[in-house]
Amino acid sequence: MNIDKILVSIFQRAFKSITDEMSISLTKTTRSPILCEAKDFVTGLYDAKGQMLEQTENLPILSFSLGPVCKVILEQYGNDIHEGDVIIHNDVFSMGNQNNDVAIFKPIFHKKILVGWSAAKGHQADIGGAVQGGYNPNATEVWQEAIRIPAVKLFEKGNLRKDVWNLIFANIRLQMVQEDIKAQIGACTLGERRLSAFVEKYGLEIFETHKQALFDSTEKMMRAEIKNIPNGVYEGKSMVYYDGKHIGSKFEIKSKITVKNEDIVFDFSKSSAQTKGFVNGTYTSSCSAITLTFLQMVNPNIPHNEGMIKPLKYIVPEGTILNASYPAATTFGNHLCPQIADSIFKALGPAVPERITAGWNHLLCSLFTGNHPRTGKKYVDICFLGLKGGSGAMKGDDGYDHIGMIDASGGVLDQDYEMYEQQTPHMILQHEYLCDSGGAGEWRGGLGTETKILLKGGDTTMVVFGDGDVETNYGLFGGKGSVLNKIELKYPSGKKLVPMSKDMIHGIPDNTVYYQVASGGGGFGNPKKRDKGKVKQDVKNEVVSKKSAKEKYGLKN
Repeated sequence: MNIDKILVSIFQRAFKSITDEMSISLTKTTRSPILCEAKDFVTGLYDAKGQMLEQTENLPILSFSLGPVCKVILEQYGNDIHEGDVIIHNDVFSMGNQNNDVAIFKPIFHKKILVGWSAAKGHQADIGGAVQGGYNPNATEVWQEAIRIPAVKLFEKGNLRKDVWNLIFANIRLQMVQEDIKAQIGACTLGERRLSAFVEKYGLEIFETHKQALFDSTEKMMRAEIKNIPNGVYEGKSMVYYDGKHIGSKFEIKSKITVKNEDIVFDFSKSSAQTKGFVNGTYTSSCSAITLTFLQMVNPNIPHNEGMIKPLKYIVPEGTILNASYPAATTFGNHLCPQIADSIFKALGPAVPERITAGWNHLLCSLFTGNHPRTGKKYVDICFLGLKGGSGAMKGDDGYDHIGMIDASGGVLDQDYEMYEQQTPHMILQHEYLCDSGGAGEWRGGLGTETKILLKGGDTTMVVFGDGDVETNYGLFGGKGSVLNKIELKYPSGKKLVPMSKDMIHGIPDNTVYYQVASGGGGFGNPKKRDKGKVKQDVKNEVVSKKSAKEKYGLKN
């Protein structure tokens, strides 16, 4: 069959339109602020073999975690896949990326032939385990973190399996999670309808041939990008601090990147062994981190489908901190993305300095749980307002302000202030850019933030996770690093408490003030070369202090 190049383009835009519509549906129907406010989810379409057709990447670290699970489902169920099936999955030891990130898959048929899958994965407010909210810095094994859900049918041939539904949700604290899973099923149903109608319109033969042509075209685009990187072997290293169990512990993330013509291999074999704490990654979370980092270095117009990832090879051995063996605790795995990104940028920086950024803010985050005194209901809140810092600058551009961690890459949105104060008992006292938080450079790092929240309700539990309070983000080519992250509690008695980077604090009293600094990104290039007009404008806008303008940028007046 002859390939119509215009039709191939139409296919790509149509697939993207469908996943966008699924994303809008999910935003409008979920209950948890983690989903409807922060948009901590991804929607995607896959073909009958589990190959990615397209996705809408609200949170990049989730974006490449659905395809591997789809292939696991196909292998598990074989021919026992039927119209009306709905499959749920979160298991990190069968290609899941994080326990809280729960996926829904729905098969799509055309005239009784399986032609594809619609899928949605979102971070659930609770997933069982020992700690409400799912983050347990004391965990040493998966059962202390969550209920494991290997691929299982919630609906079979259109019929709800009440026994399976009840078994799963009897182990999850919040009723809200059931409603959010229903919303994910709804989004997948929408994707099913749209793709089914699309195949009906063009016919199965045209669908299959032009889908493959889209894959081939996309692969050529990615190979052309790789070819622009000089052949060679490049190595980089970054550090992870404290595993939640052993104070002072350190772990290395080591990348060895081999570029040969149109192929690239990312080898993390020499990274540290897995920890006995919860600071471990999974194969899927680590490969997602590698992919999203590399995508920031190539043509942003490359379609996101199976052809895009075909030239990328990953070596992430089991037993390392990036691919922990069963039954290790792995909830922190998504948040090893900044260290993975740092190692890749440091490795490829000398080869393609115009494509990389200085260091991004590393995560230091708080999760609050408790009972809302006005509603009497349990709540879980990840403090997205406070955790987002700035991105690193790059040649020709300042970093983005208050964008969030590199694994979110702007995907995690701030909560609306008024909604935050309805959904939690707390009150926001301050939330603003922090002066001098962006690393100095010819191109300045993005700004971080300063946040104060009055914790209300009494008996609040706070879980802290991250490691951005040990080492500042780095600058490149003469650029400077930024400030350290910080979290501090000031109790009504006047007592101050600075929690550890993996910590859990119970019984926080009413009217405690929570204070957080989220760092900015690193600078790029010699600060003394920065345009003095830009420095003066930064001072005027209170982005840079007069002292820093003089000492770091050489501004004389």
